[in-house]
This record gives sequence, C-alpha cells and structure tokens, in this order.
Amino acid sequence: MVIRLLGPVELRTADGETAELAGAQRRAVLALLALRSERVVPIERFFELLWGDEPPARARAALQGHVAALRKVLTGSPFELRTRAPGYLLTGATELIDVRRFEALAATAVEESDDAAAVALLEQALGLWSGAALADLPDTELRRALVDQLDAARTTVLTAWAERRLRLGSAAVAVPALEQSVRANGLREPVVALLMRALQQAGRLSDALAVYHHARERLAAELGVVPGAQLQAALAEVLGGGPTEGRVPAQRRRSNSEPDVPAPAGDGPSAAEEPVPVLPRQLPRQPAGFVGRCAESEWLDRECGPERTGDGLALVVGPAGAGKSATVIRWAHAVAGGFPDGQLFVDLRGFDPAGPVDPVEVLGRFLKALGMPEAAIAQDGAGRAAQYRAATEPRCLLVVLDNARSAEQVAELLPAGAGSAAVVTSRNTLEDLVVTEGAALLRLAALPGDDALRLLERSLAPERVRAEEAAARQLTALCDQLPLALRIAASRLAARPNWTIADLVTELSDERTRLLTLDTHGAVSIRTALWLTYRHLSLPAGQLLTLLAAHPGSEVDAYAGAALLGTDLPTARGALGELAAYHLLSESTPGRYSRHDLIRLFGMELFADQPEQVRRRSTERLLDYYQEAVRQCGDHVDPGQDAYGPRAHPPRAVPQPADARAALTWFIAEEPTIRALVAAAAEQDPERAWRLALQASGLYYAASRLIDWLSCLRSGLRAAERTGPQWAVSMLESTIANALIGVERVTEAVELSTIAVDRTSAADGFPHARAQATLALAEAVLGNTAEAGQLVDRALELARRGGRTEQLASALGYAGAVSAMAGDPTTGLARVREARTLLADQPAATIHAWALMTEAQSLQALGCHESSEQAWIRLLTTCREAGFLHLHAIAEQSYANFLLGLGREAEAAEHLRSAILLHRSHGHLAVAVTDLLAKVEQSLES
Repeated sequence: MVIRLLGPVELRTADGETAELAGAQRRAVLALLALRSERVVPIERFFELLWGDEPPARARAALQGHVAALRKVLTGSPFELRTRAPGYLLTGATELIDVRRFEALAATAVEESDDAAAVALLEQALGLWSGAALADLPDTELRRALVDQLDAARTTVLTAWAERRLRLGSAAVAVPALEQSVRANGLREPVVALLMRALQQAGRLSDALAVYHHARERLAAELGVVPGAQLQAALAEVLGGGPTEGRVPAQRRRSNSEPDVPAPAGDGPSAAEEPVPVLPRQLPRQPAGFVGRCAESEWLDRECGPERTGDGLALVVGPAGAGKSATVIRWAHAVAGGFPDGQLFVDLRGFDPAGPVDPVEVLGRFLKALGMPEAAIAQDGAGRAAQYRAATEPRCLLVVLDNARSAEQVAELLPAGAGSAAVVTSRNTLEDLVVTEGAALLRLAALPGDDALRLLERSLAPERVRAEEAAARQLTALCDQLPLALRIAASRLAARPNWTIADLVTELSDERTRLLTLDTHGAVSIRTALWLTYRHLSLPAGQLLTLLAAHPGSEVDAYAGAALLGTDLPTARGALGELAAYHLLSESTPGRYSRHDLIRLFGMELFADQPEQVRRRSTERLLDYYQEAVRQCGDHVDPGQDAYGPRAHPPRAVPQPADARAALTWFIAEEPTIRALVAAAAEQDPERAWRLALQASGLYYAASRLIDWLSCLRSGLRAAERTGPQWAVSMLESTIANALIGVERVTEAVELSTIAVDRTSAADGFPHARAQATLALAEAVLGNTAEAGQLVDRALELARRGGRTEQLASALGYAGAVSAMAGDPTTGLARVREARTLLADQPAATIHAWALMTEAQSLQALGCHESSEQAWIRLLTTCREAGFLHLHAIAEQSYANFLLGLGREAEAAEHLRSAILLHRSHGHLAVAVTDLLAKVEQSLES
C-alpha cells in the first residue's frame, strides 16, 4: 500500500487500486499523518488543517470518526495508526510514502558525485509528482503552508537536476520544466538564471534574452528592484556567448530560429553592405514516433509542395494536442529538398501565457537568416516587411509559421513571389487568412483508431500493446485519440513497467481525475493546452465553455447556449462559433456543436470552481428553456398544452418550427438531453423535472420514442411524488399507462391508470378525465368493452364541462376508439368526426391522426369501403408528411388489412412491407406483421 501526497491525496493498494477515502477532510487527516510519519501529530494540528481558526463544536468527534475509518482502511497494510498523546501517530514503511521517497532520493543525489547518476536519482524524485501537492484538501492556511514547503522542496530538486544537466551538456531537456517553474513564480532569480543558461546551452539565445527582460520587468514592477548578481551573471554569459558550465554539445551553435551567419566583428557592417548569400535551415528536428497523417501530407503536397497545384499557402488548424505542429514539421522535412533557397521556421507562441511573439521581431530574425546584416535591418515594422518582401520575392523558400494566434500576426510573414510556399498552424480557424489571403484550410482531427493504436505501439512496445489490444483501444478512446494525450498516457506506462494498460484505463475511467492523470510536470499537457486556449476566449465564449458543464447532452445549439448565458441568440451563436474556431467545439451538423470528452471534463473543472449560485442558476435556466421550447414545438402535435406555470428564467429565444416535421426533427436531436435533464433534476429540482416530463409527452409519442418516453416519464413521476400535487402525479401515471399501451404492455397500463383514477376526482378536472379515458382504452384493448364504455362516457362528460377545445377533442378521440372497439362504429364515427372538426386548424395533431384512423376503421365496419379507403389514404399522407413513425406503421398495417378484406393482396403486401420497415425504424418488433406478410406472399405465389 502506497500513500501519495505529491498530487491528489491517494491511498493505493498493492494491486494498484485506489482505496476509498471519503471526503476531503479524511484525506487531509491521512496527509498530515503521512507528512509527519513516525512523529506524533497533536489534535490541534488536525483542527488547524481541517477547519483553520474556526473548528466546529464537534471537531474532536469528527476527527475521531476519520481516524477510525482510516484505521479500517489501513488494516493489513504496512502502516499502523496509533493513538499517542497529545494526538495520533502513523508508523510503518516510510519508503511507501511518496514524500519520504522524494526526500530520500534527493538526499542521495546530493551525495552523488557522478552527474549522470545524480540526474537519474533526481528524475526519479521529480517523477513522483502527479500534479499540485495536496491538491484536493480543504483550503486552509496550514494546507497552503504545507504546499509551499513541498513546492519549495520540489524547486530545490528541480534546480539541482537542471544544474547537473548543465554540467552534462544536456540542459535542453530541462527547459520545459524550468519554464513551467518560472511561469509559476518568476521572481525566483536563481531559477530564472538557470533557465537562461539552459536556453543558451540549447542554442536559444534570443529566448534566453527574452526571459531576462521579462524577469527584469517583473522585478521592477512587483518588487521595485533590479536584477541581482545571479541574473546579471547569467546575462553576461548569454551576451558573451561563452559556455555556461561544463561541456557544451558540439552542435550547439544556434537554434532553429537563429541565422546561420557569423557574428558581426569590430565596428560592424554598414547599412550599405550586400546581404550575405546563405541558406537558412530552421526546421526543428523531426518528431519521434510519428504515425499516420498520410492523407494530410498528400494534401500539403498538393497545396504547398515543390510540385504543387495549389497557391502555396496552407492553413492547418485543429484542437490542442491534435499534432498540427508535428504533422507539418514532418512533412516540411520530407519536402525540404524541393526548396533550394532554404526553410524558415518560427513558433509564434500564439497562446503562450507571456503573450505571442511580435511579428516585427520575427521579421528581424528572418531577414538575418536570409543574410541581411543587422545594421541594415529597418527598425520599424513597415520597413522590415518591405525588406522581407524584397528578400523573398526571387527565392524559392518554405516558410512554416507555427502556433499562430491571429491572421494579423502572420500576414506580414508570408513570403512574396510565386516560388515560395507557406504553411501556418493554429488552434484558431483564422478565417481572415482564408478570406484575405486565399489560404487553403485543413482541419486536423483526432487520429483514426488504428493509427492511435500504432502510436501506442511506437511509444511502448508492439507486443505490450497487442497483448492487451482491447484495453489499448479503450485507452485511445479515453484520450480522445489525440496524439498529445496518447503520448502522455504512454509515458505514464513507460515509467511504470509493472502497470498493465488495463491499470491505466481504470485510472483514466474516473472522469474526476482523468485530466489530472494526463497532466505532466512540464509545460506540455492536455490541461495546460486547454487552459492556454481558454485564456484567449472572449467573455461570452469563456462563460459558455464553463456553463456547458450543466448541459448533459452530447450536442448543443444556439438556443440552449443563449439560455445558459441568459442572452440573445446572436450572442450565443457568436460564442459557439468562437469555441468552434478554437476547436473547443465541433460543428457536427449545421448549428449543432459537440465536445470531445477531454474538453467536456475541462469545462466541468471550470464549472466546479463557480459559486454554487451560478451552478444552480445555469441548470434552472436550462430546464426553463427546454420546458418552453418543448411547449412551442409540441404545440404542432399536441395543441393546447398547459404551460404548467410561469418560468423563473424565461428564455430570450426558443425554436419556432414551421410545421410538425420540423418540430419533431428538433425534438429527436434534443431528446437525449431532455431525458437526462429530467433524470438529474428529479432529485435536485423535482418541480421543474415533472413539468418538463409532462410537457414533452406529446413530442415523445409523435416521434415514436416510446421506450425513451417511458424512461423520461418514470423520472418525472419520481419527481412529482416528491413535491408535485396529486393531479400531477395522476397525469404522469396515466401518461405512463398510455406509453405502456403503445408498447403492448396493456395489463400494466390498466393497473397504473386505475391508480391514477383513484388518486383524483371530478373536482380535479381534466387530469381525472385523462386517467379515466386511458383506463377505458386499456380495458377496451383487453376486451372489457362494457366497463370501458362507462369510463369513457364519464371522461367525455367531464371534458365537455371543462370547456377547453383541445382537451375535449382528446377525450372524443379516446371515446371514439373505445366505441369502435366495442362494436359500435356509428357512435365511434360520430365522436371522432366531432374531434376532427374541433381540430380542423391542427391537421398534424396526433389526436387528429388517431381520430382519422378510427374514422377509417368505423367506415370500414359500416361497409363504406370507398369512404374508408379515402380516410386511410388521408391518414397515411398525414403520417408521412408529419413524420409520425409509430402511427404511420400502424396505419400501413391497418390499411393492409383493409386491402386484404377486399382481396387486393399484392397491394396489401406492399403496405405490410412498409409497416415492417417503419416498425423497425423506431425499434418496435414487428413479428405479427412479418408473419402476416409471409402468409400473403405465399398466397400470391400459389
């Protein structure tokens, strides 16, 4: 069993499983015991960590409860939790506490004279960190002090490791970690000085100078001091061009962004000197372990290759971690020989916390790389741009502008002349570059499944991946098949050879910690990449990315976005478009946007940091919006619905479909979201939950989503039973009974609708009538027509007294169907014709369609075959135009029976085939129809 404190506090069992530690306070108790292992921790110290200066009255009892629970968890482990005055003591294998292991490795490294051996020890120590220390404990002053101590120890180890790397001549490896440390605290001059020396040793002199100037500005602005001796010494070494310490690699003469020209001597060249003819070779080294992207490379060949057919300007965009830079750099190396005048490259750092690179500075670098003496380079941006155009006009260059933030940033960096080509990469779509410069656009998506698997094989070992192929495919899915996430996951496995792929899959399956697991100690991680993108969003887009965590659906449209933001439709569309432009959302179909899981989890982290009031209001707005949208759309198929009270957060925009088919198209897309909202709100906001479930019922039936309808209604019923009035509970029970009839579970429908009838009385009005009508229909289906007739007559009388047209039409539809099933087609015909007359202005209403079906059946029973056939044809047309799959299937089947009665078997067979296809299209088993069709076809063949 291992205790982990250098990240989220965890207790890992011997088989790698995470032991249950319920609540942040219990984890805090374990953390304090482990930090002070083999030493007694006073009770007051626990109080200070858990509650700060204000422990509750029952603090001691609460602490005792946590200790008792921890003892149970630690049973059978190498640790023992004892009571020792004046507090508690944790004893046992200190080497199984990551902090103690970290300290031991650091101490051993200090005594190690061999730099390579010390580096290995220090890397082991740093590898024990899995994020911010004590990340999930109560935020008290003591916790912050403990974190500061641990961070200071980490910085000490980091600097020791970087210094050893410097002596070995491999300081480039330390640059990302040092950059991250400086970003976290840029006022620690020793760390800044180390970063400058490491950058110098890596050949990145301009970056080293930028680090110095940034530190100097911060020291002046925040502390009012000038750089100290260590920073001054580092600056002198960088400017002097001498080695920092120890060996310097033989090839460390310049970075990819530095010109291949000698340093100016003496007084320097005059502005009149001619540029020195040089061939810049600035491409970074090729990415290791690259797989796939063949189609994308071929596209780049066509647009920007030496034998291109395109205009020579390509824009490669995609989400953070998709491998844009790696794809372009690998391709650029492959075609470099086709650009005889060289290659220019710059990382524009469009999303860097320190800000993007100034294009004017880049122009200076490029001009030097092309051989222009420094003294001849113009000082202003316009002058440099003119010089760059003149210098690139006669050349055949490949220019790679990586990680651009905006079209404006790259506009002046594009080479002139037809011989050169440029490729730009960005997380942003940079539509302005497409519009103004005619750039060809390539959207880089996640890797295909097989390529993602190959990347794991390259990063690990093919036999290791093939031995657990199913788990490996799960791992690629959990990483959204993004190359960066996959490489981080592979590095986790490579560092833990005793872990199986399935072990990592188990850890990543926990959505609460997946992003943390895919974090790294350096500047490159999924969370960091997403955070850097998030920082550049406008206020509405940033808010929407956060608030989308309240939306349970896989897709979102502008109406739902407007509801979450509490704003109008244009603002929501702009925010969604911006998120899509930054590849934080994908436009799956026009106007509908989806998220990758990792982005969804990042949004959930942002949402969790919002005040409770903001989180609650977001869900309330969403529920109110969907209730109003469902009412508007549902009016096409179930007119005259009750609004079920006013909305606390009335939406500023709701869909306004032109007809029933458009309403059902919207509903089918939104149904999973509606069902998930009702299920979640049944506990948290039951009043809104049952209202939404009832409001959506007409659309569920019309859309033929009967099983999903039952699920939604049962959630709504649970909510109504908690807080709703009895009439609402009855309405939900009778509506569930209607759905049960639709899926041929009629006995259950009788039982539930009987309860609904008993729950209400005539004083409740339509809810009682609805329950009676539903029970009547179920009884009639079972053959109990006498009882059904009495029930439906009472329901019809109550509906007539209520005076609402649509409710009366509904009751007449039920009454007509019951009369027809009872063998009284004349009464049935009269009742449904009255219903259709009441709904003459709503021919697409489902009750209108049901009435038309009963009319056709009644006319058929009365021997009026011509009138009956006309009614059947009108019904089929209505169902087809409106998109009523379930009703359409029943109508096709019933019309086929009508045709069989007239001896028109060939026509009947066609309609039976249509019925089977319609039944199957909405998941309904059509065994009886299939059997009937087989008999008809056999008859036709004979």
